[in-house]
Amino acid sequence: MPTARESLLDAAYAALAARPWAGVRMVDVAAEAGVSRQTLYNEFGSKEGLARALVRRETEGYIAGVTRALAEPGPAPGGAGADVEARVVAAAAWTVRAARTNPLIRAALTGCWSERLPAPAGGVPGRRAAHSGGAVTPPGARADGPPPAPTDLVSRFCDCAMAALEADWPKEDLPELGTACATAARLTLSYVVAPAEPEDLTRQLHRAFAHATPRS
Repeated sequence: MPTARESLLDAAYAALAARPWAGVRMVDVAAEAGVSRQTLYNEFGSKEGLARALVRRETEGYIAGVTRALAEPGPAPGGAGADVEARVVAAAAWTVRAARTNPLIRAALTGCWSERLPAPAGGVPGRRAAHSGGAVTPPGARADGPPPAPTDLVSRFCDCAMAALEADWPKEDLPELGTACATAARLTLSYVVAPAEPEDLTRQLHRAFAHATPRS
């Protein structure tokens, strides 16, 4: 059974899908989650706090999806190089799919926050945060920081790839693997920013890993 916090975040995400964040009312989020408005304020402190927590949850869910994709054995035969390439392609495909279906993930990956979306305080460059009206975060409320920058998510994609793949890779070839993973992360982000045919991304990822095949 979901906690009150998860139910509130689910309700906030559903409300955002139906209307711009500026039109989302705290009382409606609480009612949809089946809790009191006081519970909502106890959890997040303010609407701004709810926005930060929502963005944080969605981006952490994205990273969890990258980790899952990298953990699955690749379907392609041909040794360690082919397996690693297939797993990174799966993580890239998950990234593109998540950005296409989740506007918060797309905004976090690209840094392009539309007026429909929440603007967590201090988290969106070039955008002034909405005034909180002097609201003070209650002692029990969790303080969620600003959303990660696109460069942070690229770095985490690369870190996840290295953590998942380096155990099966010869130590002397790890620098090449690191370079390939970093290239894959940047290529994937470029396809989120400017969508193209999935086959094009797969071909470019293949070229990135062609130079990282372990030496025999």
